[in-house]
Amino acid sequence: MRDGPSGNGARSHAPVARRLFGTDGVRGVANVHPMTAEMALQLGRALAYVVRNGSHRHRIVIGKDTRLSGYMLEQAIASGISSMGVDVMLSGPLPTPGIAFLTESMRADAGVVISASHNPYQDNGIKFFSRDGFKLPDAVELQIEQLVLGESGLEEFHALRPTATRIGKAKRIDDAIGRYVVFLKSIFPKSLTLDGLTIVVDCAHGAAYHVAPAVFEELGAKVIALNVKPDGKNINDGCGAVHPESMAKAIQKHRAHLGLALDGDADRVILADENGRIVDGDAVMALVGRDLIHQKALAKKTVVATVMSNLGLERALAGAGGRVVRTAVGDRYVVEEMRRSGYNFGGEQSGHLIFLDHVTTGDGVAAGLNVLAVMQREGRPLSELARCFEPVPQALVNVAVKEKRPLSDLPGVAGAIAAVEKALGKDGRVLVRFSGTENKVRVLVEGTDGKRIRAQAEQIAEELRKALG
Repeated sequence: MRDGPSGNGARSHAPVARRLFGTDGVRGVANVHPMTAEMALQLGRALAYVVRNGSHRHRIVIGKDTRLSGYMLEQAIASGISSMGVDVMLSGPLPTPGIAFLTESMRADAGVVISASHNPYQDNGIKFFSRDGFKLPDAVELQIEQLVLGESGLEEFHALRPTATRIGKAKRIDDAIGRYVVFLKSIFPKSLTLDGLTIVVDCAHGAAYHVAPAVFEELGAKVIALNVKPDGKNINDGCGAVHPESMAKAIQKHRAHLGLALDGDADRVILADENGRIVDGDAVMALVGRDLIHQKALAKKTVVATVMSNLGLERALAGAGGRVVRTAVGDRYVVEEMRRSGYNFGGEQSGHLIFLDHVTTGDGVAAGLNVLAVMQREGRPLSELARCFEPVPQALVNVAVKEKRPLSDLPGVAGAIAAVEKALGKDGRVLVRFSGTENKVRVLVEGTDGKRIRAQAEQIAEELRKALG
């Protein structure tokens, strides 16, 4: 499989070709193009121009994670927005889904998140939300990109320079954390409590370091909080969703019932059961999807996942009368398919989980609350609930590349893929795709023999290194 989804139930909604925006906003090394203060200012101006509609005083929410460079970019993009006559509301460090929530609840015209998610602190990124709390569509991001790059030809945009009282102003949202905590607690069923549970929460020194422990504690749990002392440089450093090992060890040390490891902006989560065994996004979609089917609460008995999700997810849901619809990689494409087709639950293997009845984007804390609700309602530990998911062996190899060229232009790579696909037959699949946020190509091989598929993935990876390394 090359450059996109295929197979039964797959949907292909490939991203629009863009130069600044990837699958999750603009991202790169902070203070290096495109993640400079100058670019942030221009992105702010373009966003403000795009959302100006009507005679009301326009407002945009800006939030960030805990990176050192967040201060620089926050001030720059706020300046760009206010220079267009639009007011700014600053939340400070808050999870990405928290910014989406505030944007909608405060009736703002747009939301901005300054974060590079799971990347190291040297990186940063900027992503936008529309007034309804959903990420901006590709077409609108492309419009912003064209304005920033001077390709739109709109004289009005370049000439718009409000003066006097028409210049935008900025203010802090003093109770942003409290608002979001109250919202998250409202997701958890009022008939249930977390009394008697011990929960390990790894906040990755990121945006949820205040929010996540408070939510679980206020619902009754004893919380073992890890990595809640951000210093601007330690975000995601050997911790969080990318490195859940310390979370898993803490579960065993404290005899906890559950562990959650969030990433830097807390829009995704990796869980671990009471034995410290990792439970990824596919397993969560399987157990929660089956629970929703039993409650007759899963719309059209369908879970939306990406092409990266394990075939075991389809098998687990099929056993309960459900099915999987697949999309291109990226939680934005999962959400778009959910909204387009009327589905209410989906996500990614990496831990982006979207409960559309409650939230508009991936939310790690909300996902943890939904899993805990199943555990408490069923009276069963996570290890037992997760047995419904039996993953098919997967081999994933990430290859650093100097450029991104169509795979069809690389005969050696195409030949290697074809050979592996032929060897796998109907018992497996191959997916080769470029990362939307990094200079990497990802090689995924799925099949019945773990050792064999690892060798096959390396075979394809070697051809990629020859062609693009």
